[in-house]
Amino acid sequence: MKNKLFLVILVSLVTSGLFAKQKVLIFSKTVGWHHTSIPAGIAAITKLGQENNFDVDTSIDANKFTYENLKRYAAVIFLNTTGDVLNDTQQAAFQKYIEAGGGFVGVHSATDTEYDWPWYGNLVGAYFKNHPAQQNATFHVVDHDFIATKDLPAEWKRFDELYNFKWISPDIHVLITIDEKTYTGGTNGDNHPMSWYHNYDGGRAFYTALGHTDESYVDPLYLKHLLGGIEYAMGNAGK
Repeated sequence: MKNKLFLVILVSLVTSGLFAKQKVLIFSKTVGWHHTSIPAGIAAITKLGQENNFDVDTSIDANKFTYENLKRYAAVIFLNTTGDVLNDTQQAAFQKYIEAGGGFVGVHSATDTEYDWPWYGNLVGAYFKNHPAQQNATFHVVDHDFIATKDLPAEWKRFDELYNFKWISPDIHVLITIDEKTYTGGTNGDNHPMSWYHNYDGGRAFYTALGHTDESYVDPLYLKHLLGGIEYAMGNAGK
């Protein structure tokens, strides 16, 4: 009798969602430039989910942006999105999702997205300006206590497409900066952030400017960086 009661309670907890795995949505719609590394990014995040006990859905369909759908996800990942990807109704649904405690991860060209929507600009934390040729550079980890940077070296040397920003929010918590003396074409000066996080409008937002190349998505250090950002956005940074 006790065993039957236990099973009934367990089934009730599972069906209520208490023991359900967290789920993230990868959104990779592009209206401007289309990054050929998007499939590699989707595959890498899917594998991270399999290895770290969260499920992954993927879509380029902006009609998925209803509040009823979005609230099923612990975080929404804008993976190399570009341009004006959401209409007014979809924007309102996404804003409601964040206000209700949702999580956001922006990867690389997520800052090259929704220039005419100031709320999104503040969420992602900056707007893309331009970039020089892809090249090697040195990155400085300025906060090693955060989940997305705790496993990175203090000086991180890597090859990527290195973004300059035309606007950067003053409210972000910077995790990584880039040393403009180590490459050609930087325009943001001595304080040139490349990854950050912040609590925003009721939710959590993480951004990394890294992730242009296919090779990023098989780089163990980059994947630890990205996974940490996803875990933070899902609300797991303190676990």
